[in-house]
Parts: sequence; structure tokens; C-alpha cells
Amino acid sequence: MINLVVFAGLLSLFASGAVAEDFSISFTWDGLKSCTSRNPNRVGNPSFVVKGLPEGTQYVRFTMKDLDVRSYNHGGGVVKMSADGTVPSDAFKCKSPCLPNGIHTYE
Repeated sequence: MINLVVFAGLLSLFASGAVAEDFSISFTWDGLKSCTSRNPNRVGNPSFVVKGLPEGTQYVRFTMKDLDVRSYNHGGGVVKMSADGTVPSDAFKCKSPCLPNGIHTYE
């Protein structure tokens, strides 16, 4: 079982004075190829919808970290934001969750 908690790292979120509770992000892992081999698949990001960004935000940095294996870099990318906050799938590449066993939490 994978316990996923995903957050987006935002460039200059607090510098603009935006209130943190206004921020939201939604996505789905639907269609992600399962992996239990300890050899993560290189995959495109899922589609994201980001709301509550500070006015004028042009770019958002997305990263994924395994909180149970902090030294492992799953990757991410910097994405130019659209006016409606939609980030299409495959805007950047990352390494998929790939658990040999147990539960991991991702941020």
C-alpha cells in the first residue's frame, strides 16, 4: 500500500503575502504503471490543478520526496503556469513510487 501526500513547492508563495489556506492542489495517479521492483519507472507527471497561487505567479516547481527514504531523489520539474492553474500530464518527468514492500509516505 502506498500512502501518498503530495505537495507542490511554490516559488515566491509567501513573498507575495498569499494566505497558505487558500492554496490547493489536486491530481490523480490513475494510469500510473505499478512498480514493486525497486527500479522506478521514469514517468510523466500526472495532470495537476493548482488553485490559490499568488497573483502574478508564472512558474511552480514540483518535486516528489519519499519521506521514508529521504536520500532518494524522485525528481520533478519547473512548469510555466496556465491562467486556469492546470498543469497537463507529461509536463515534466519523475521516477514513480516503487515499493518493494511496506508503506511509504511521499511529499
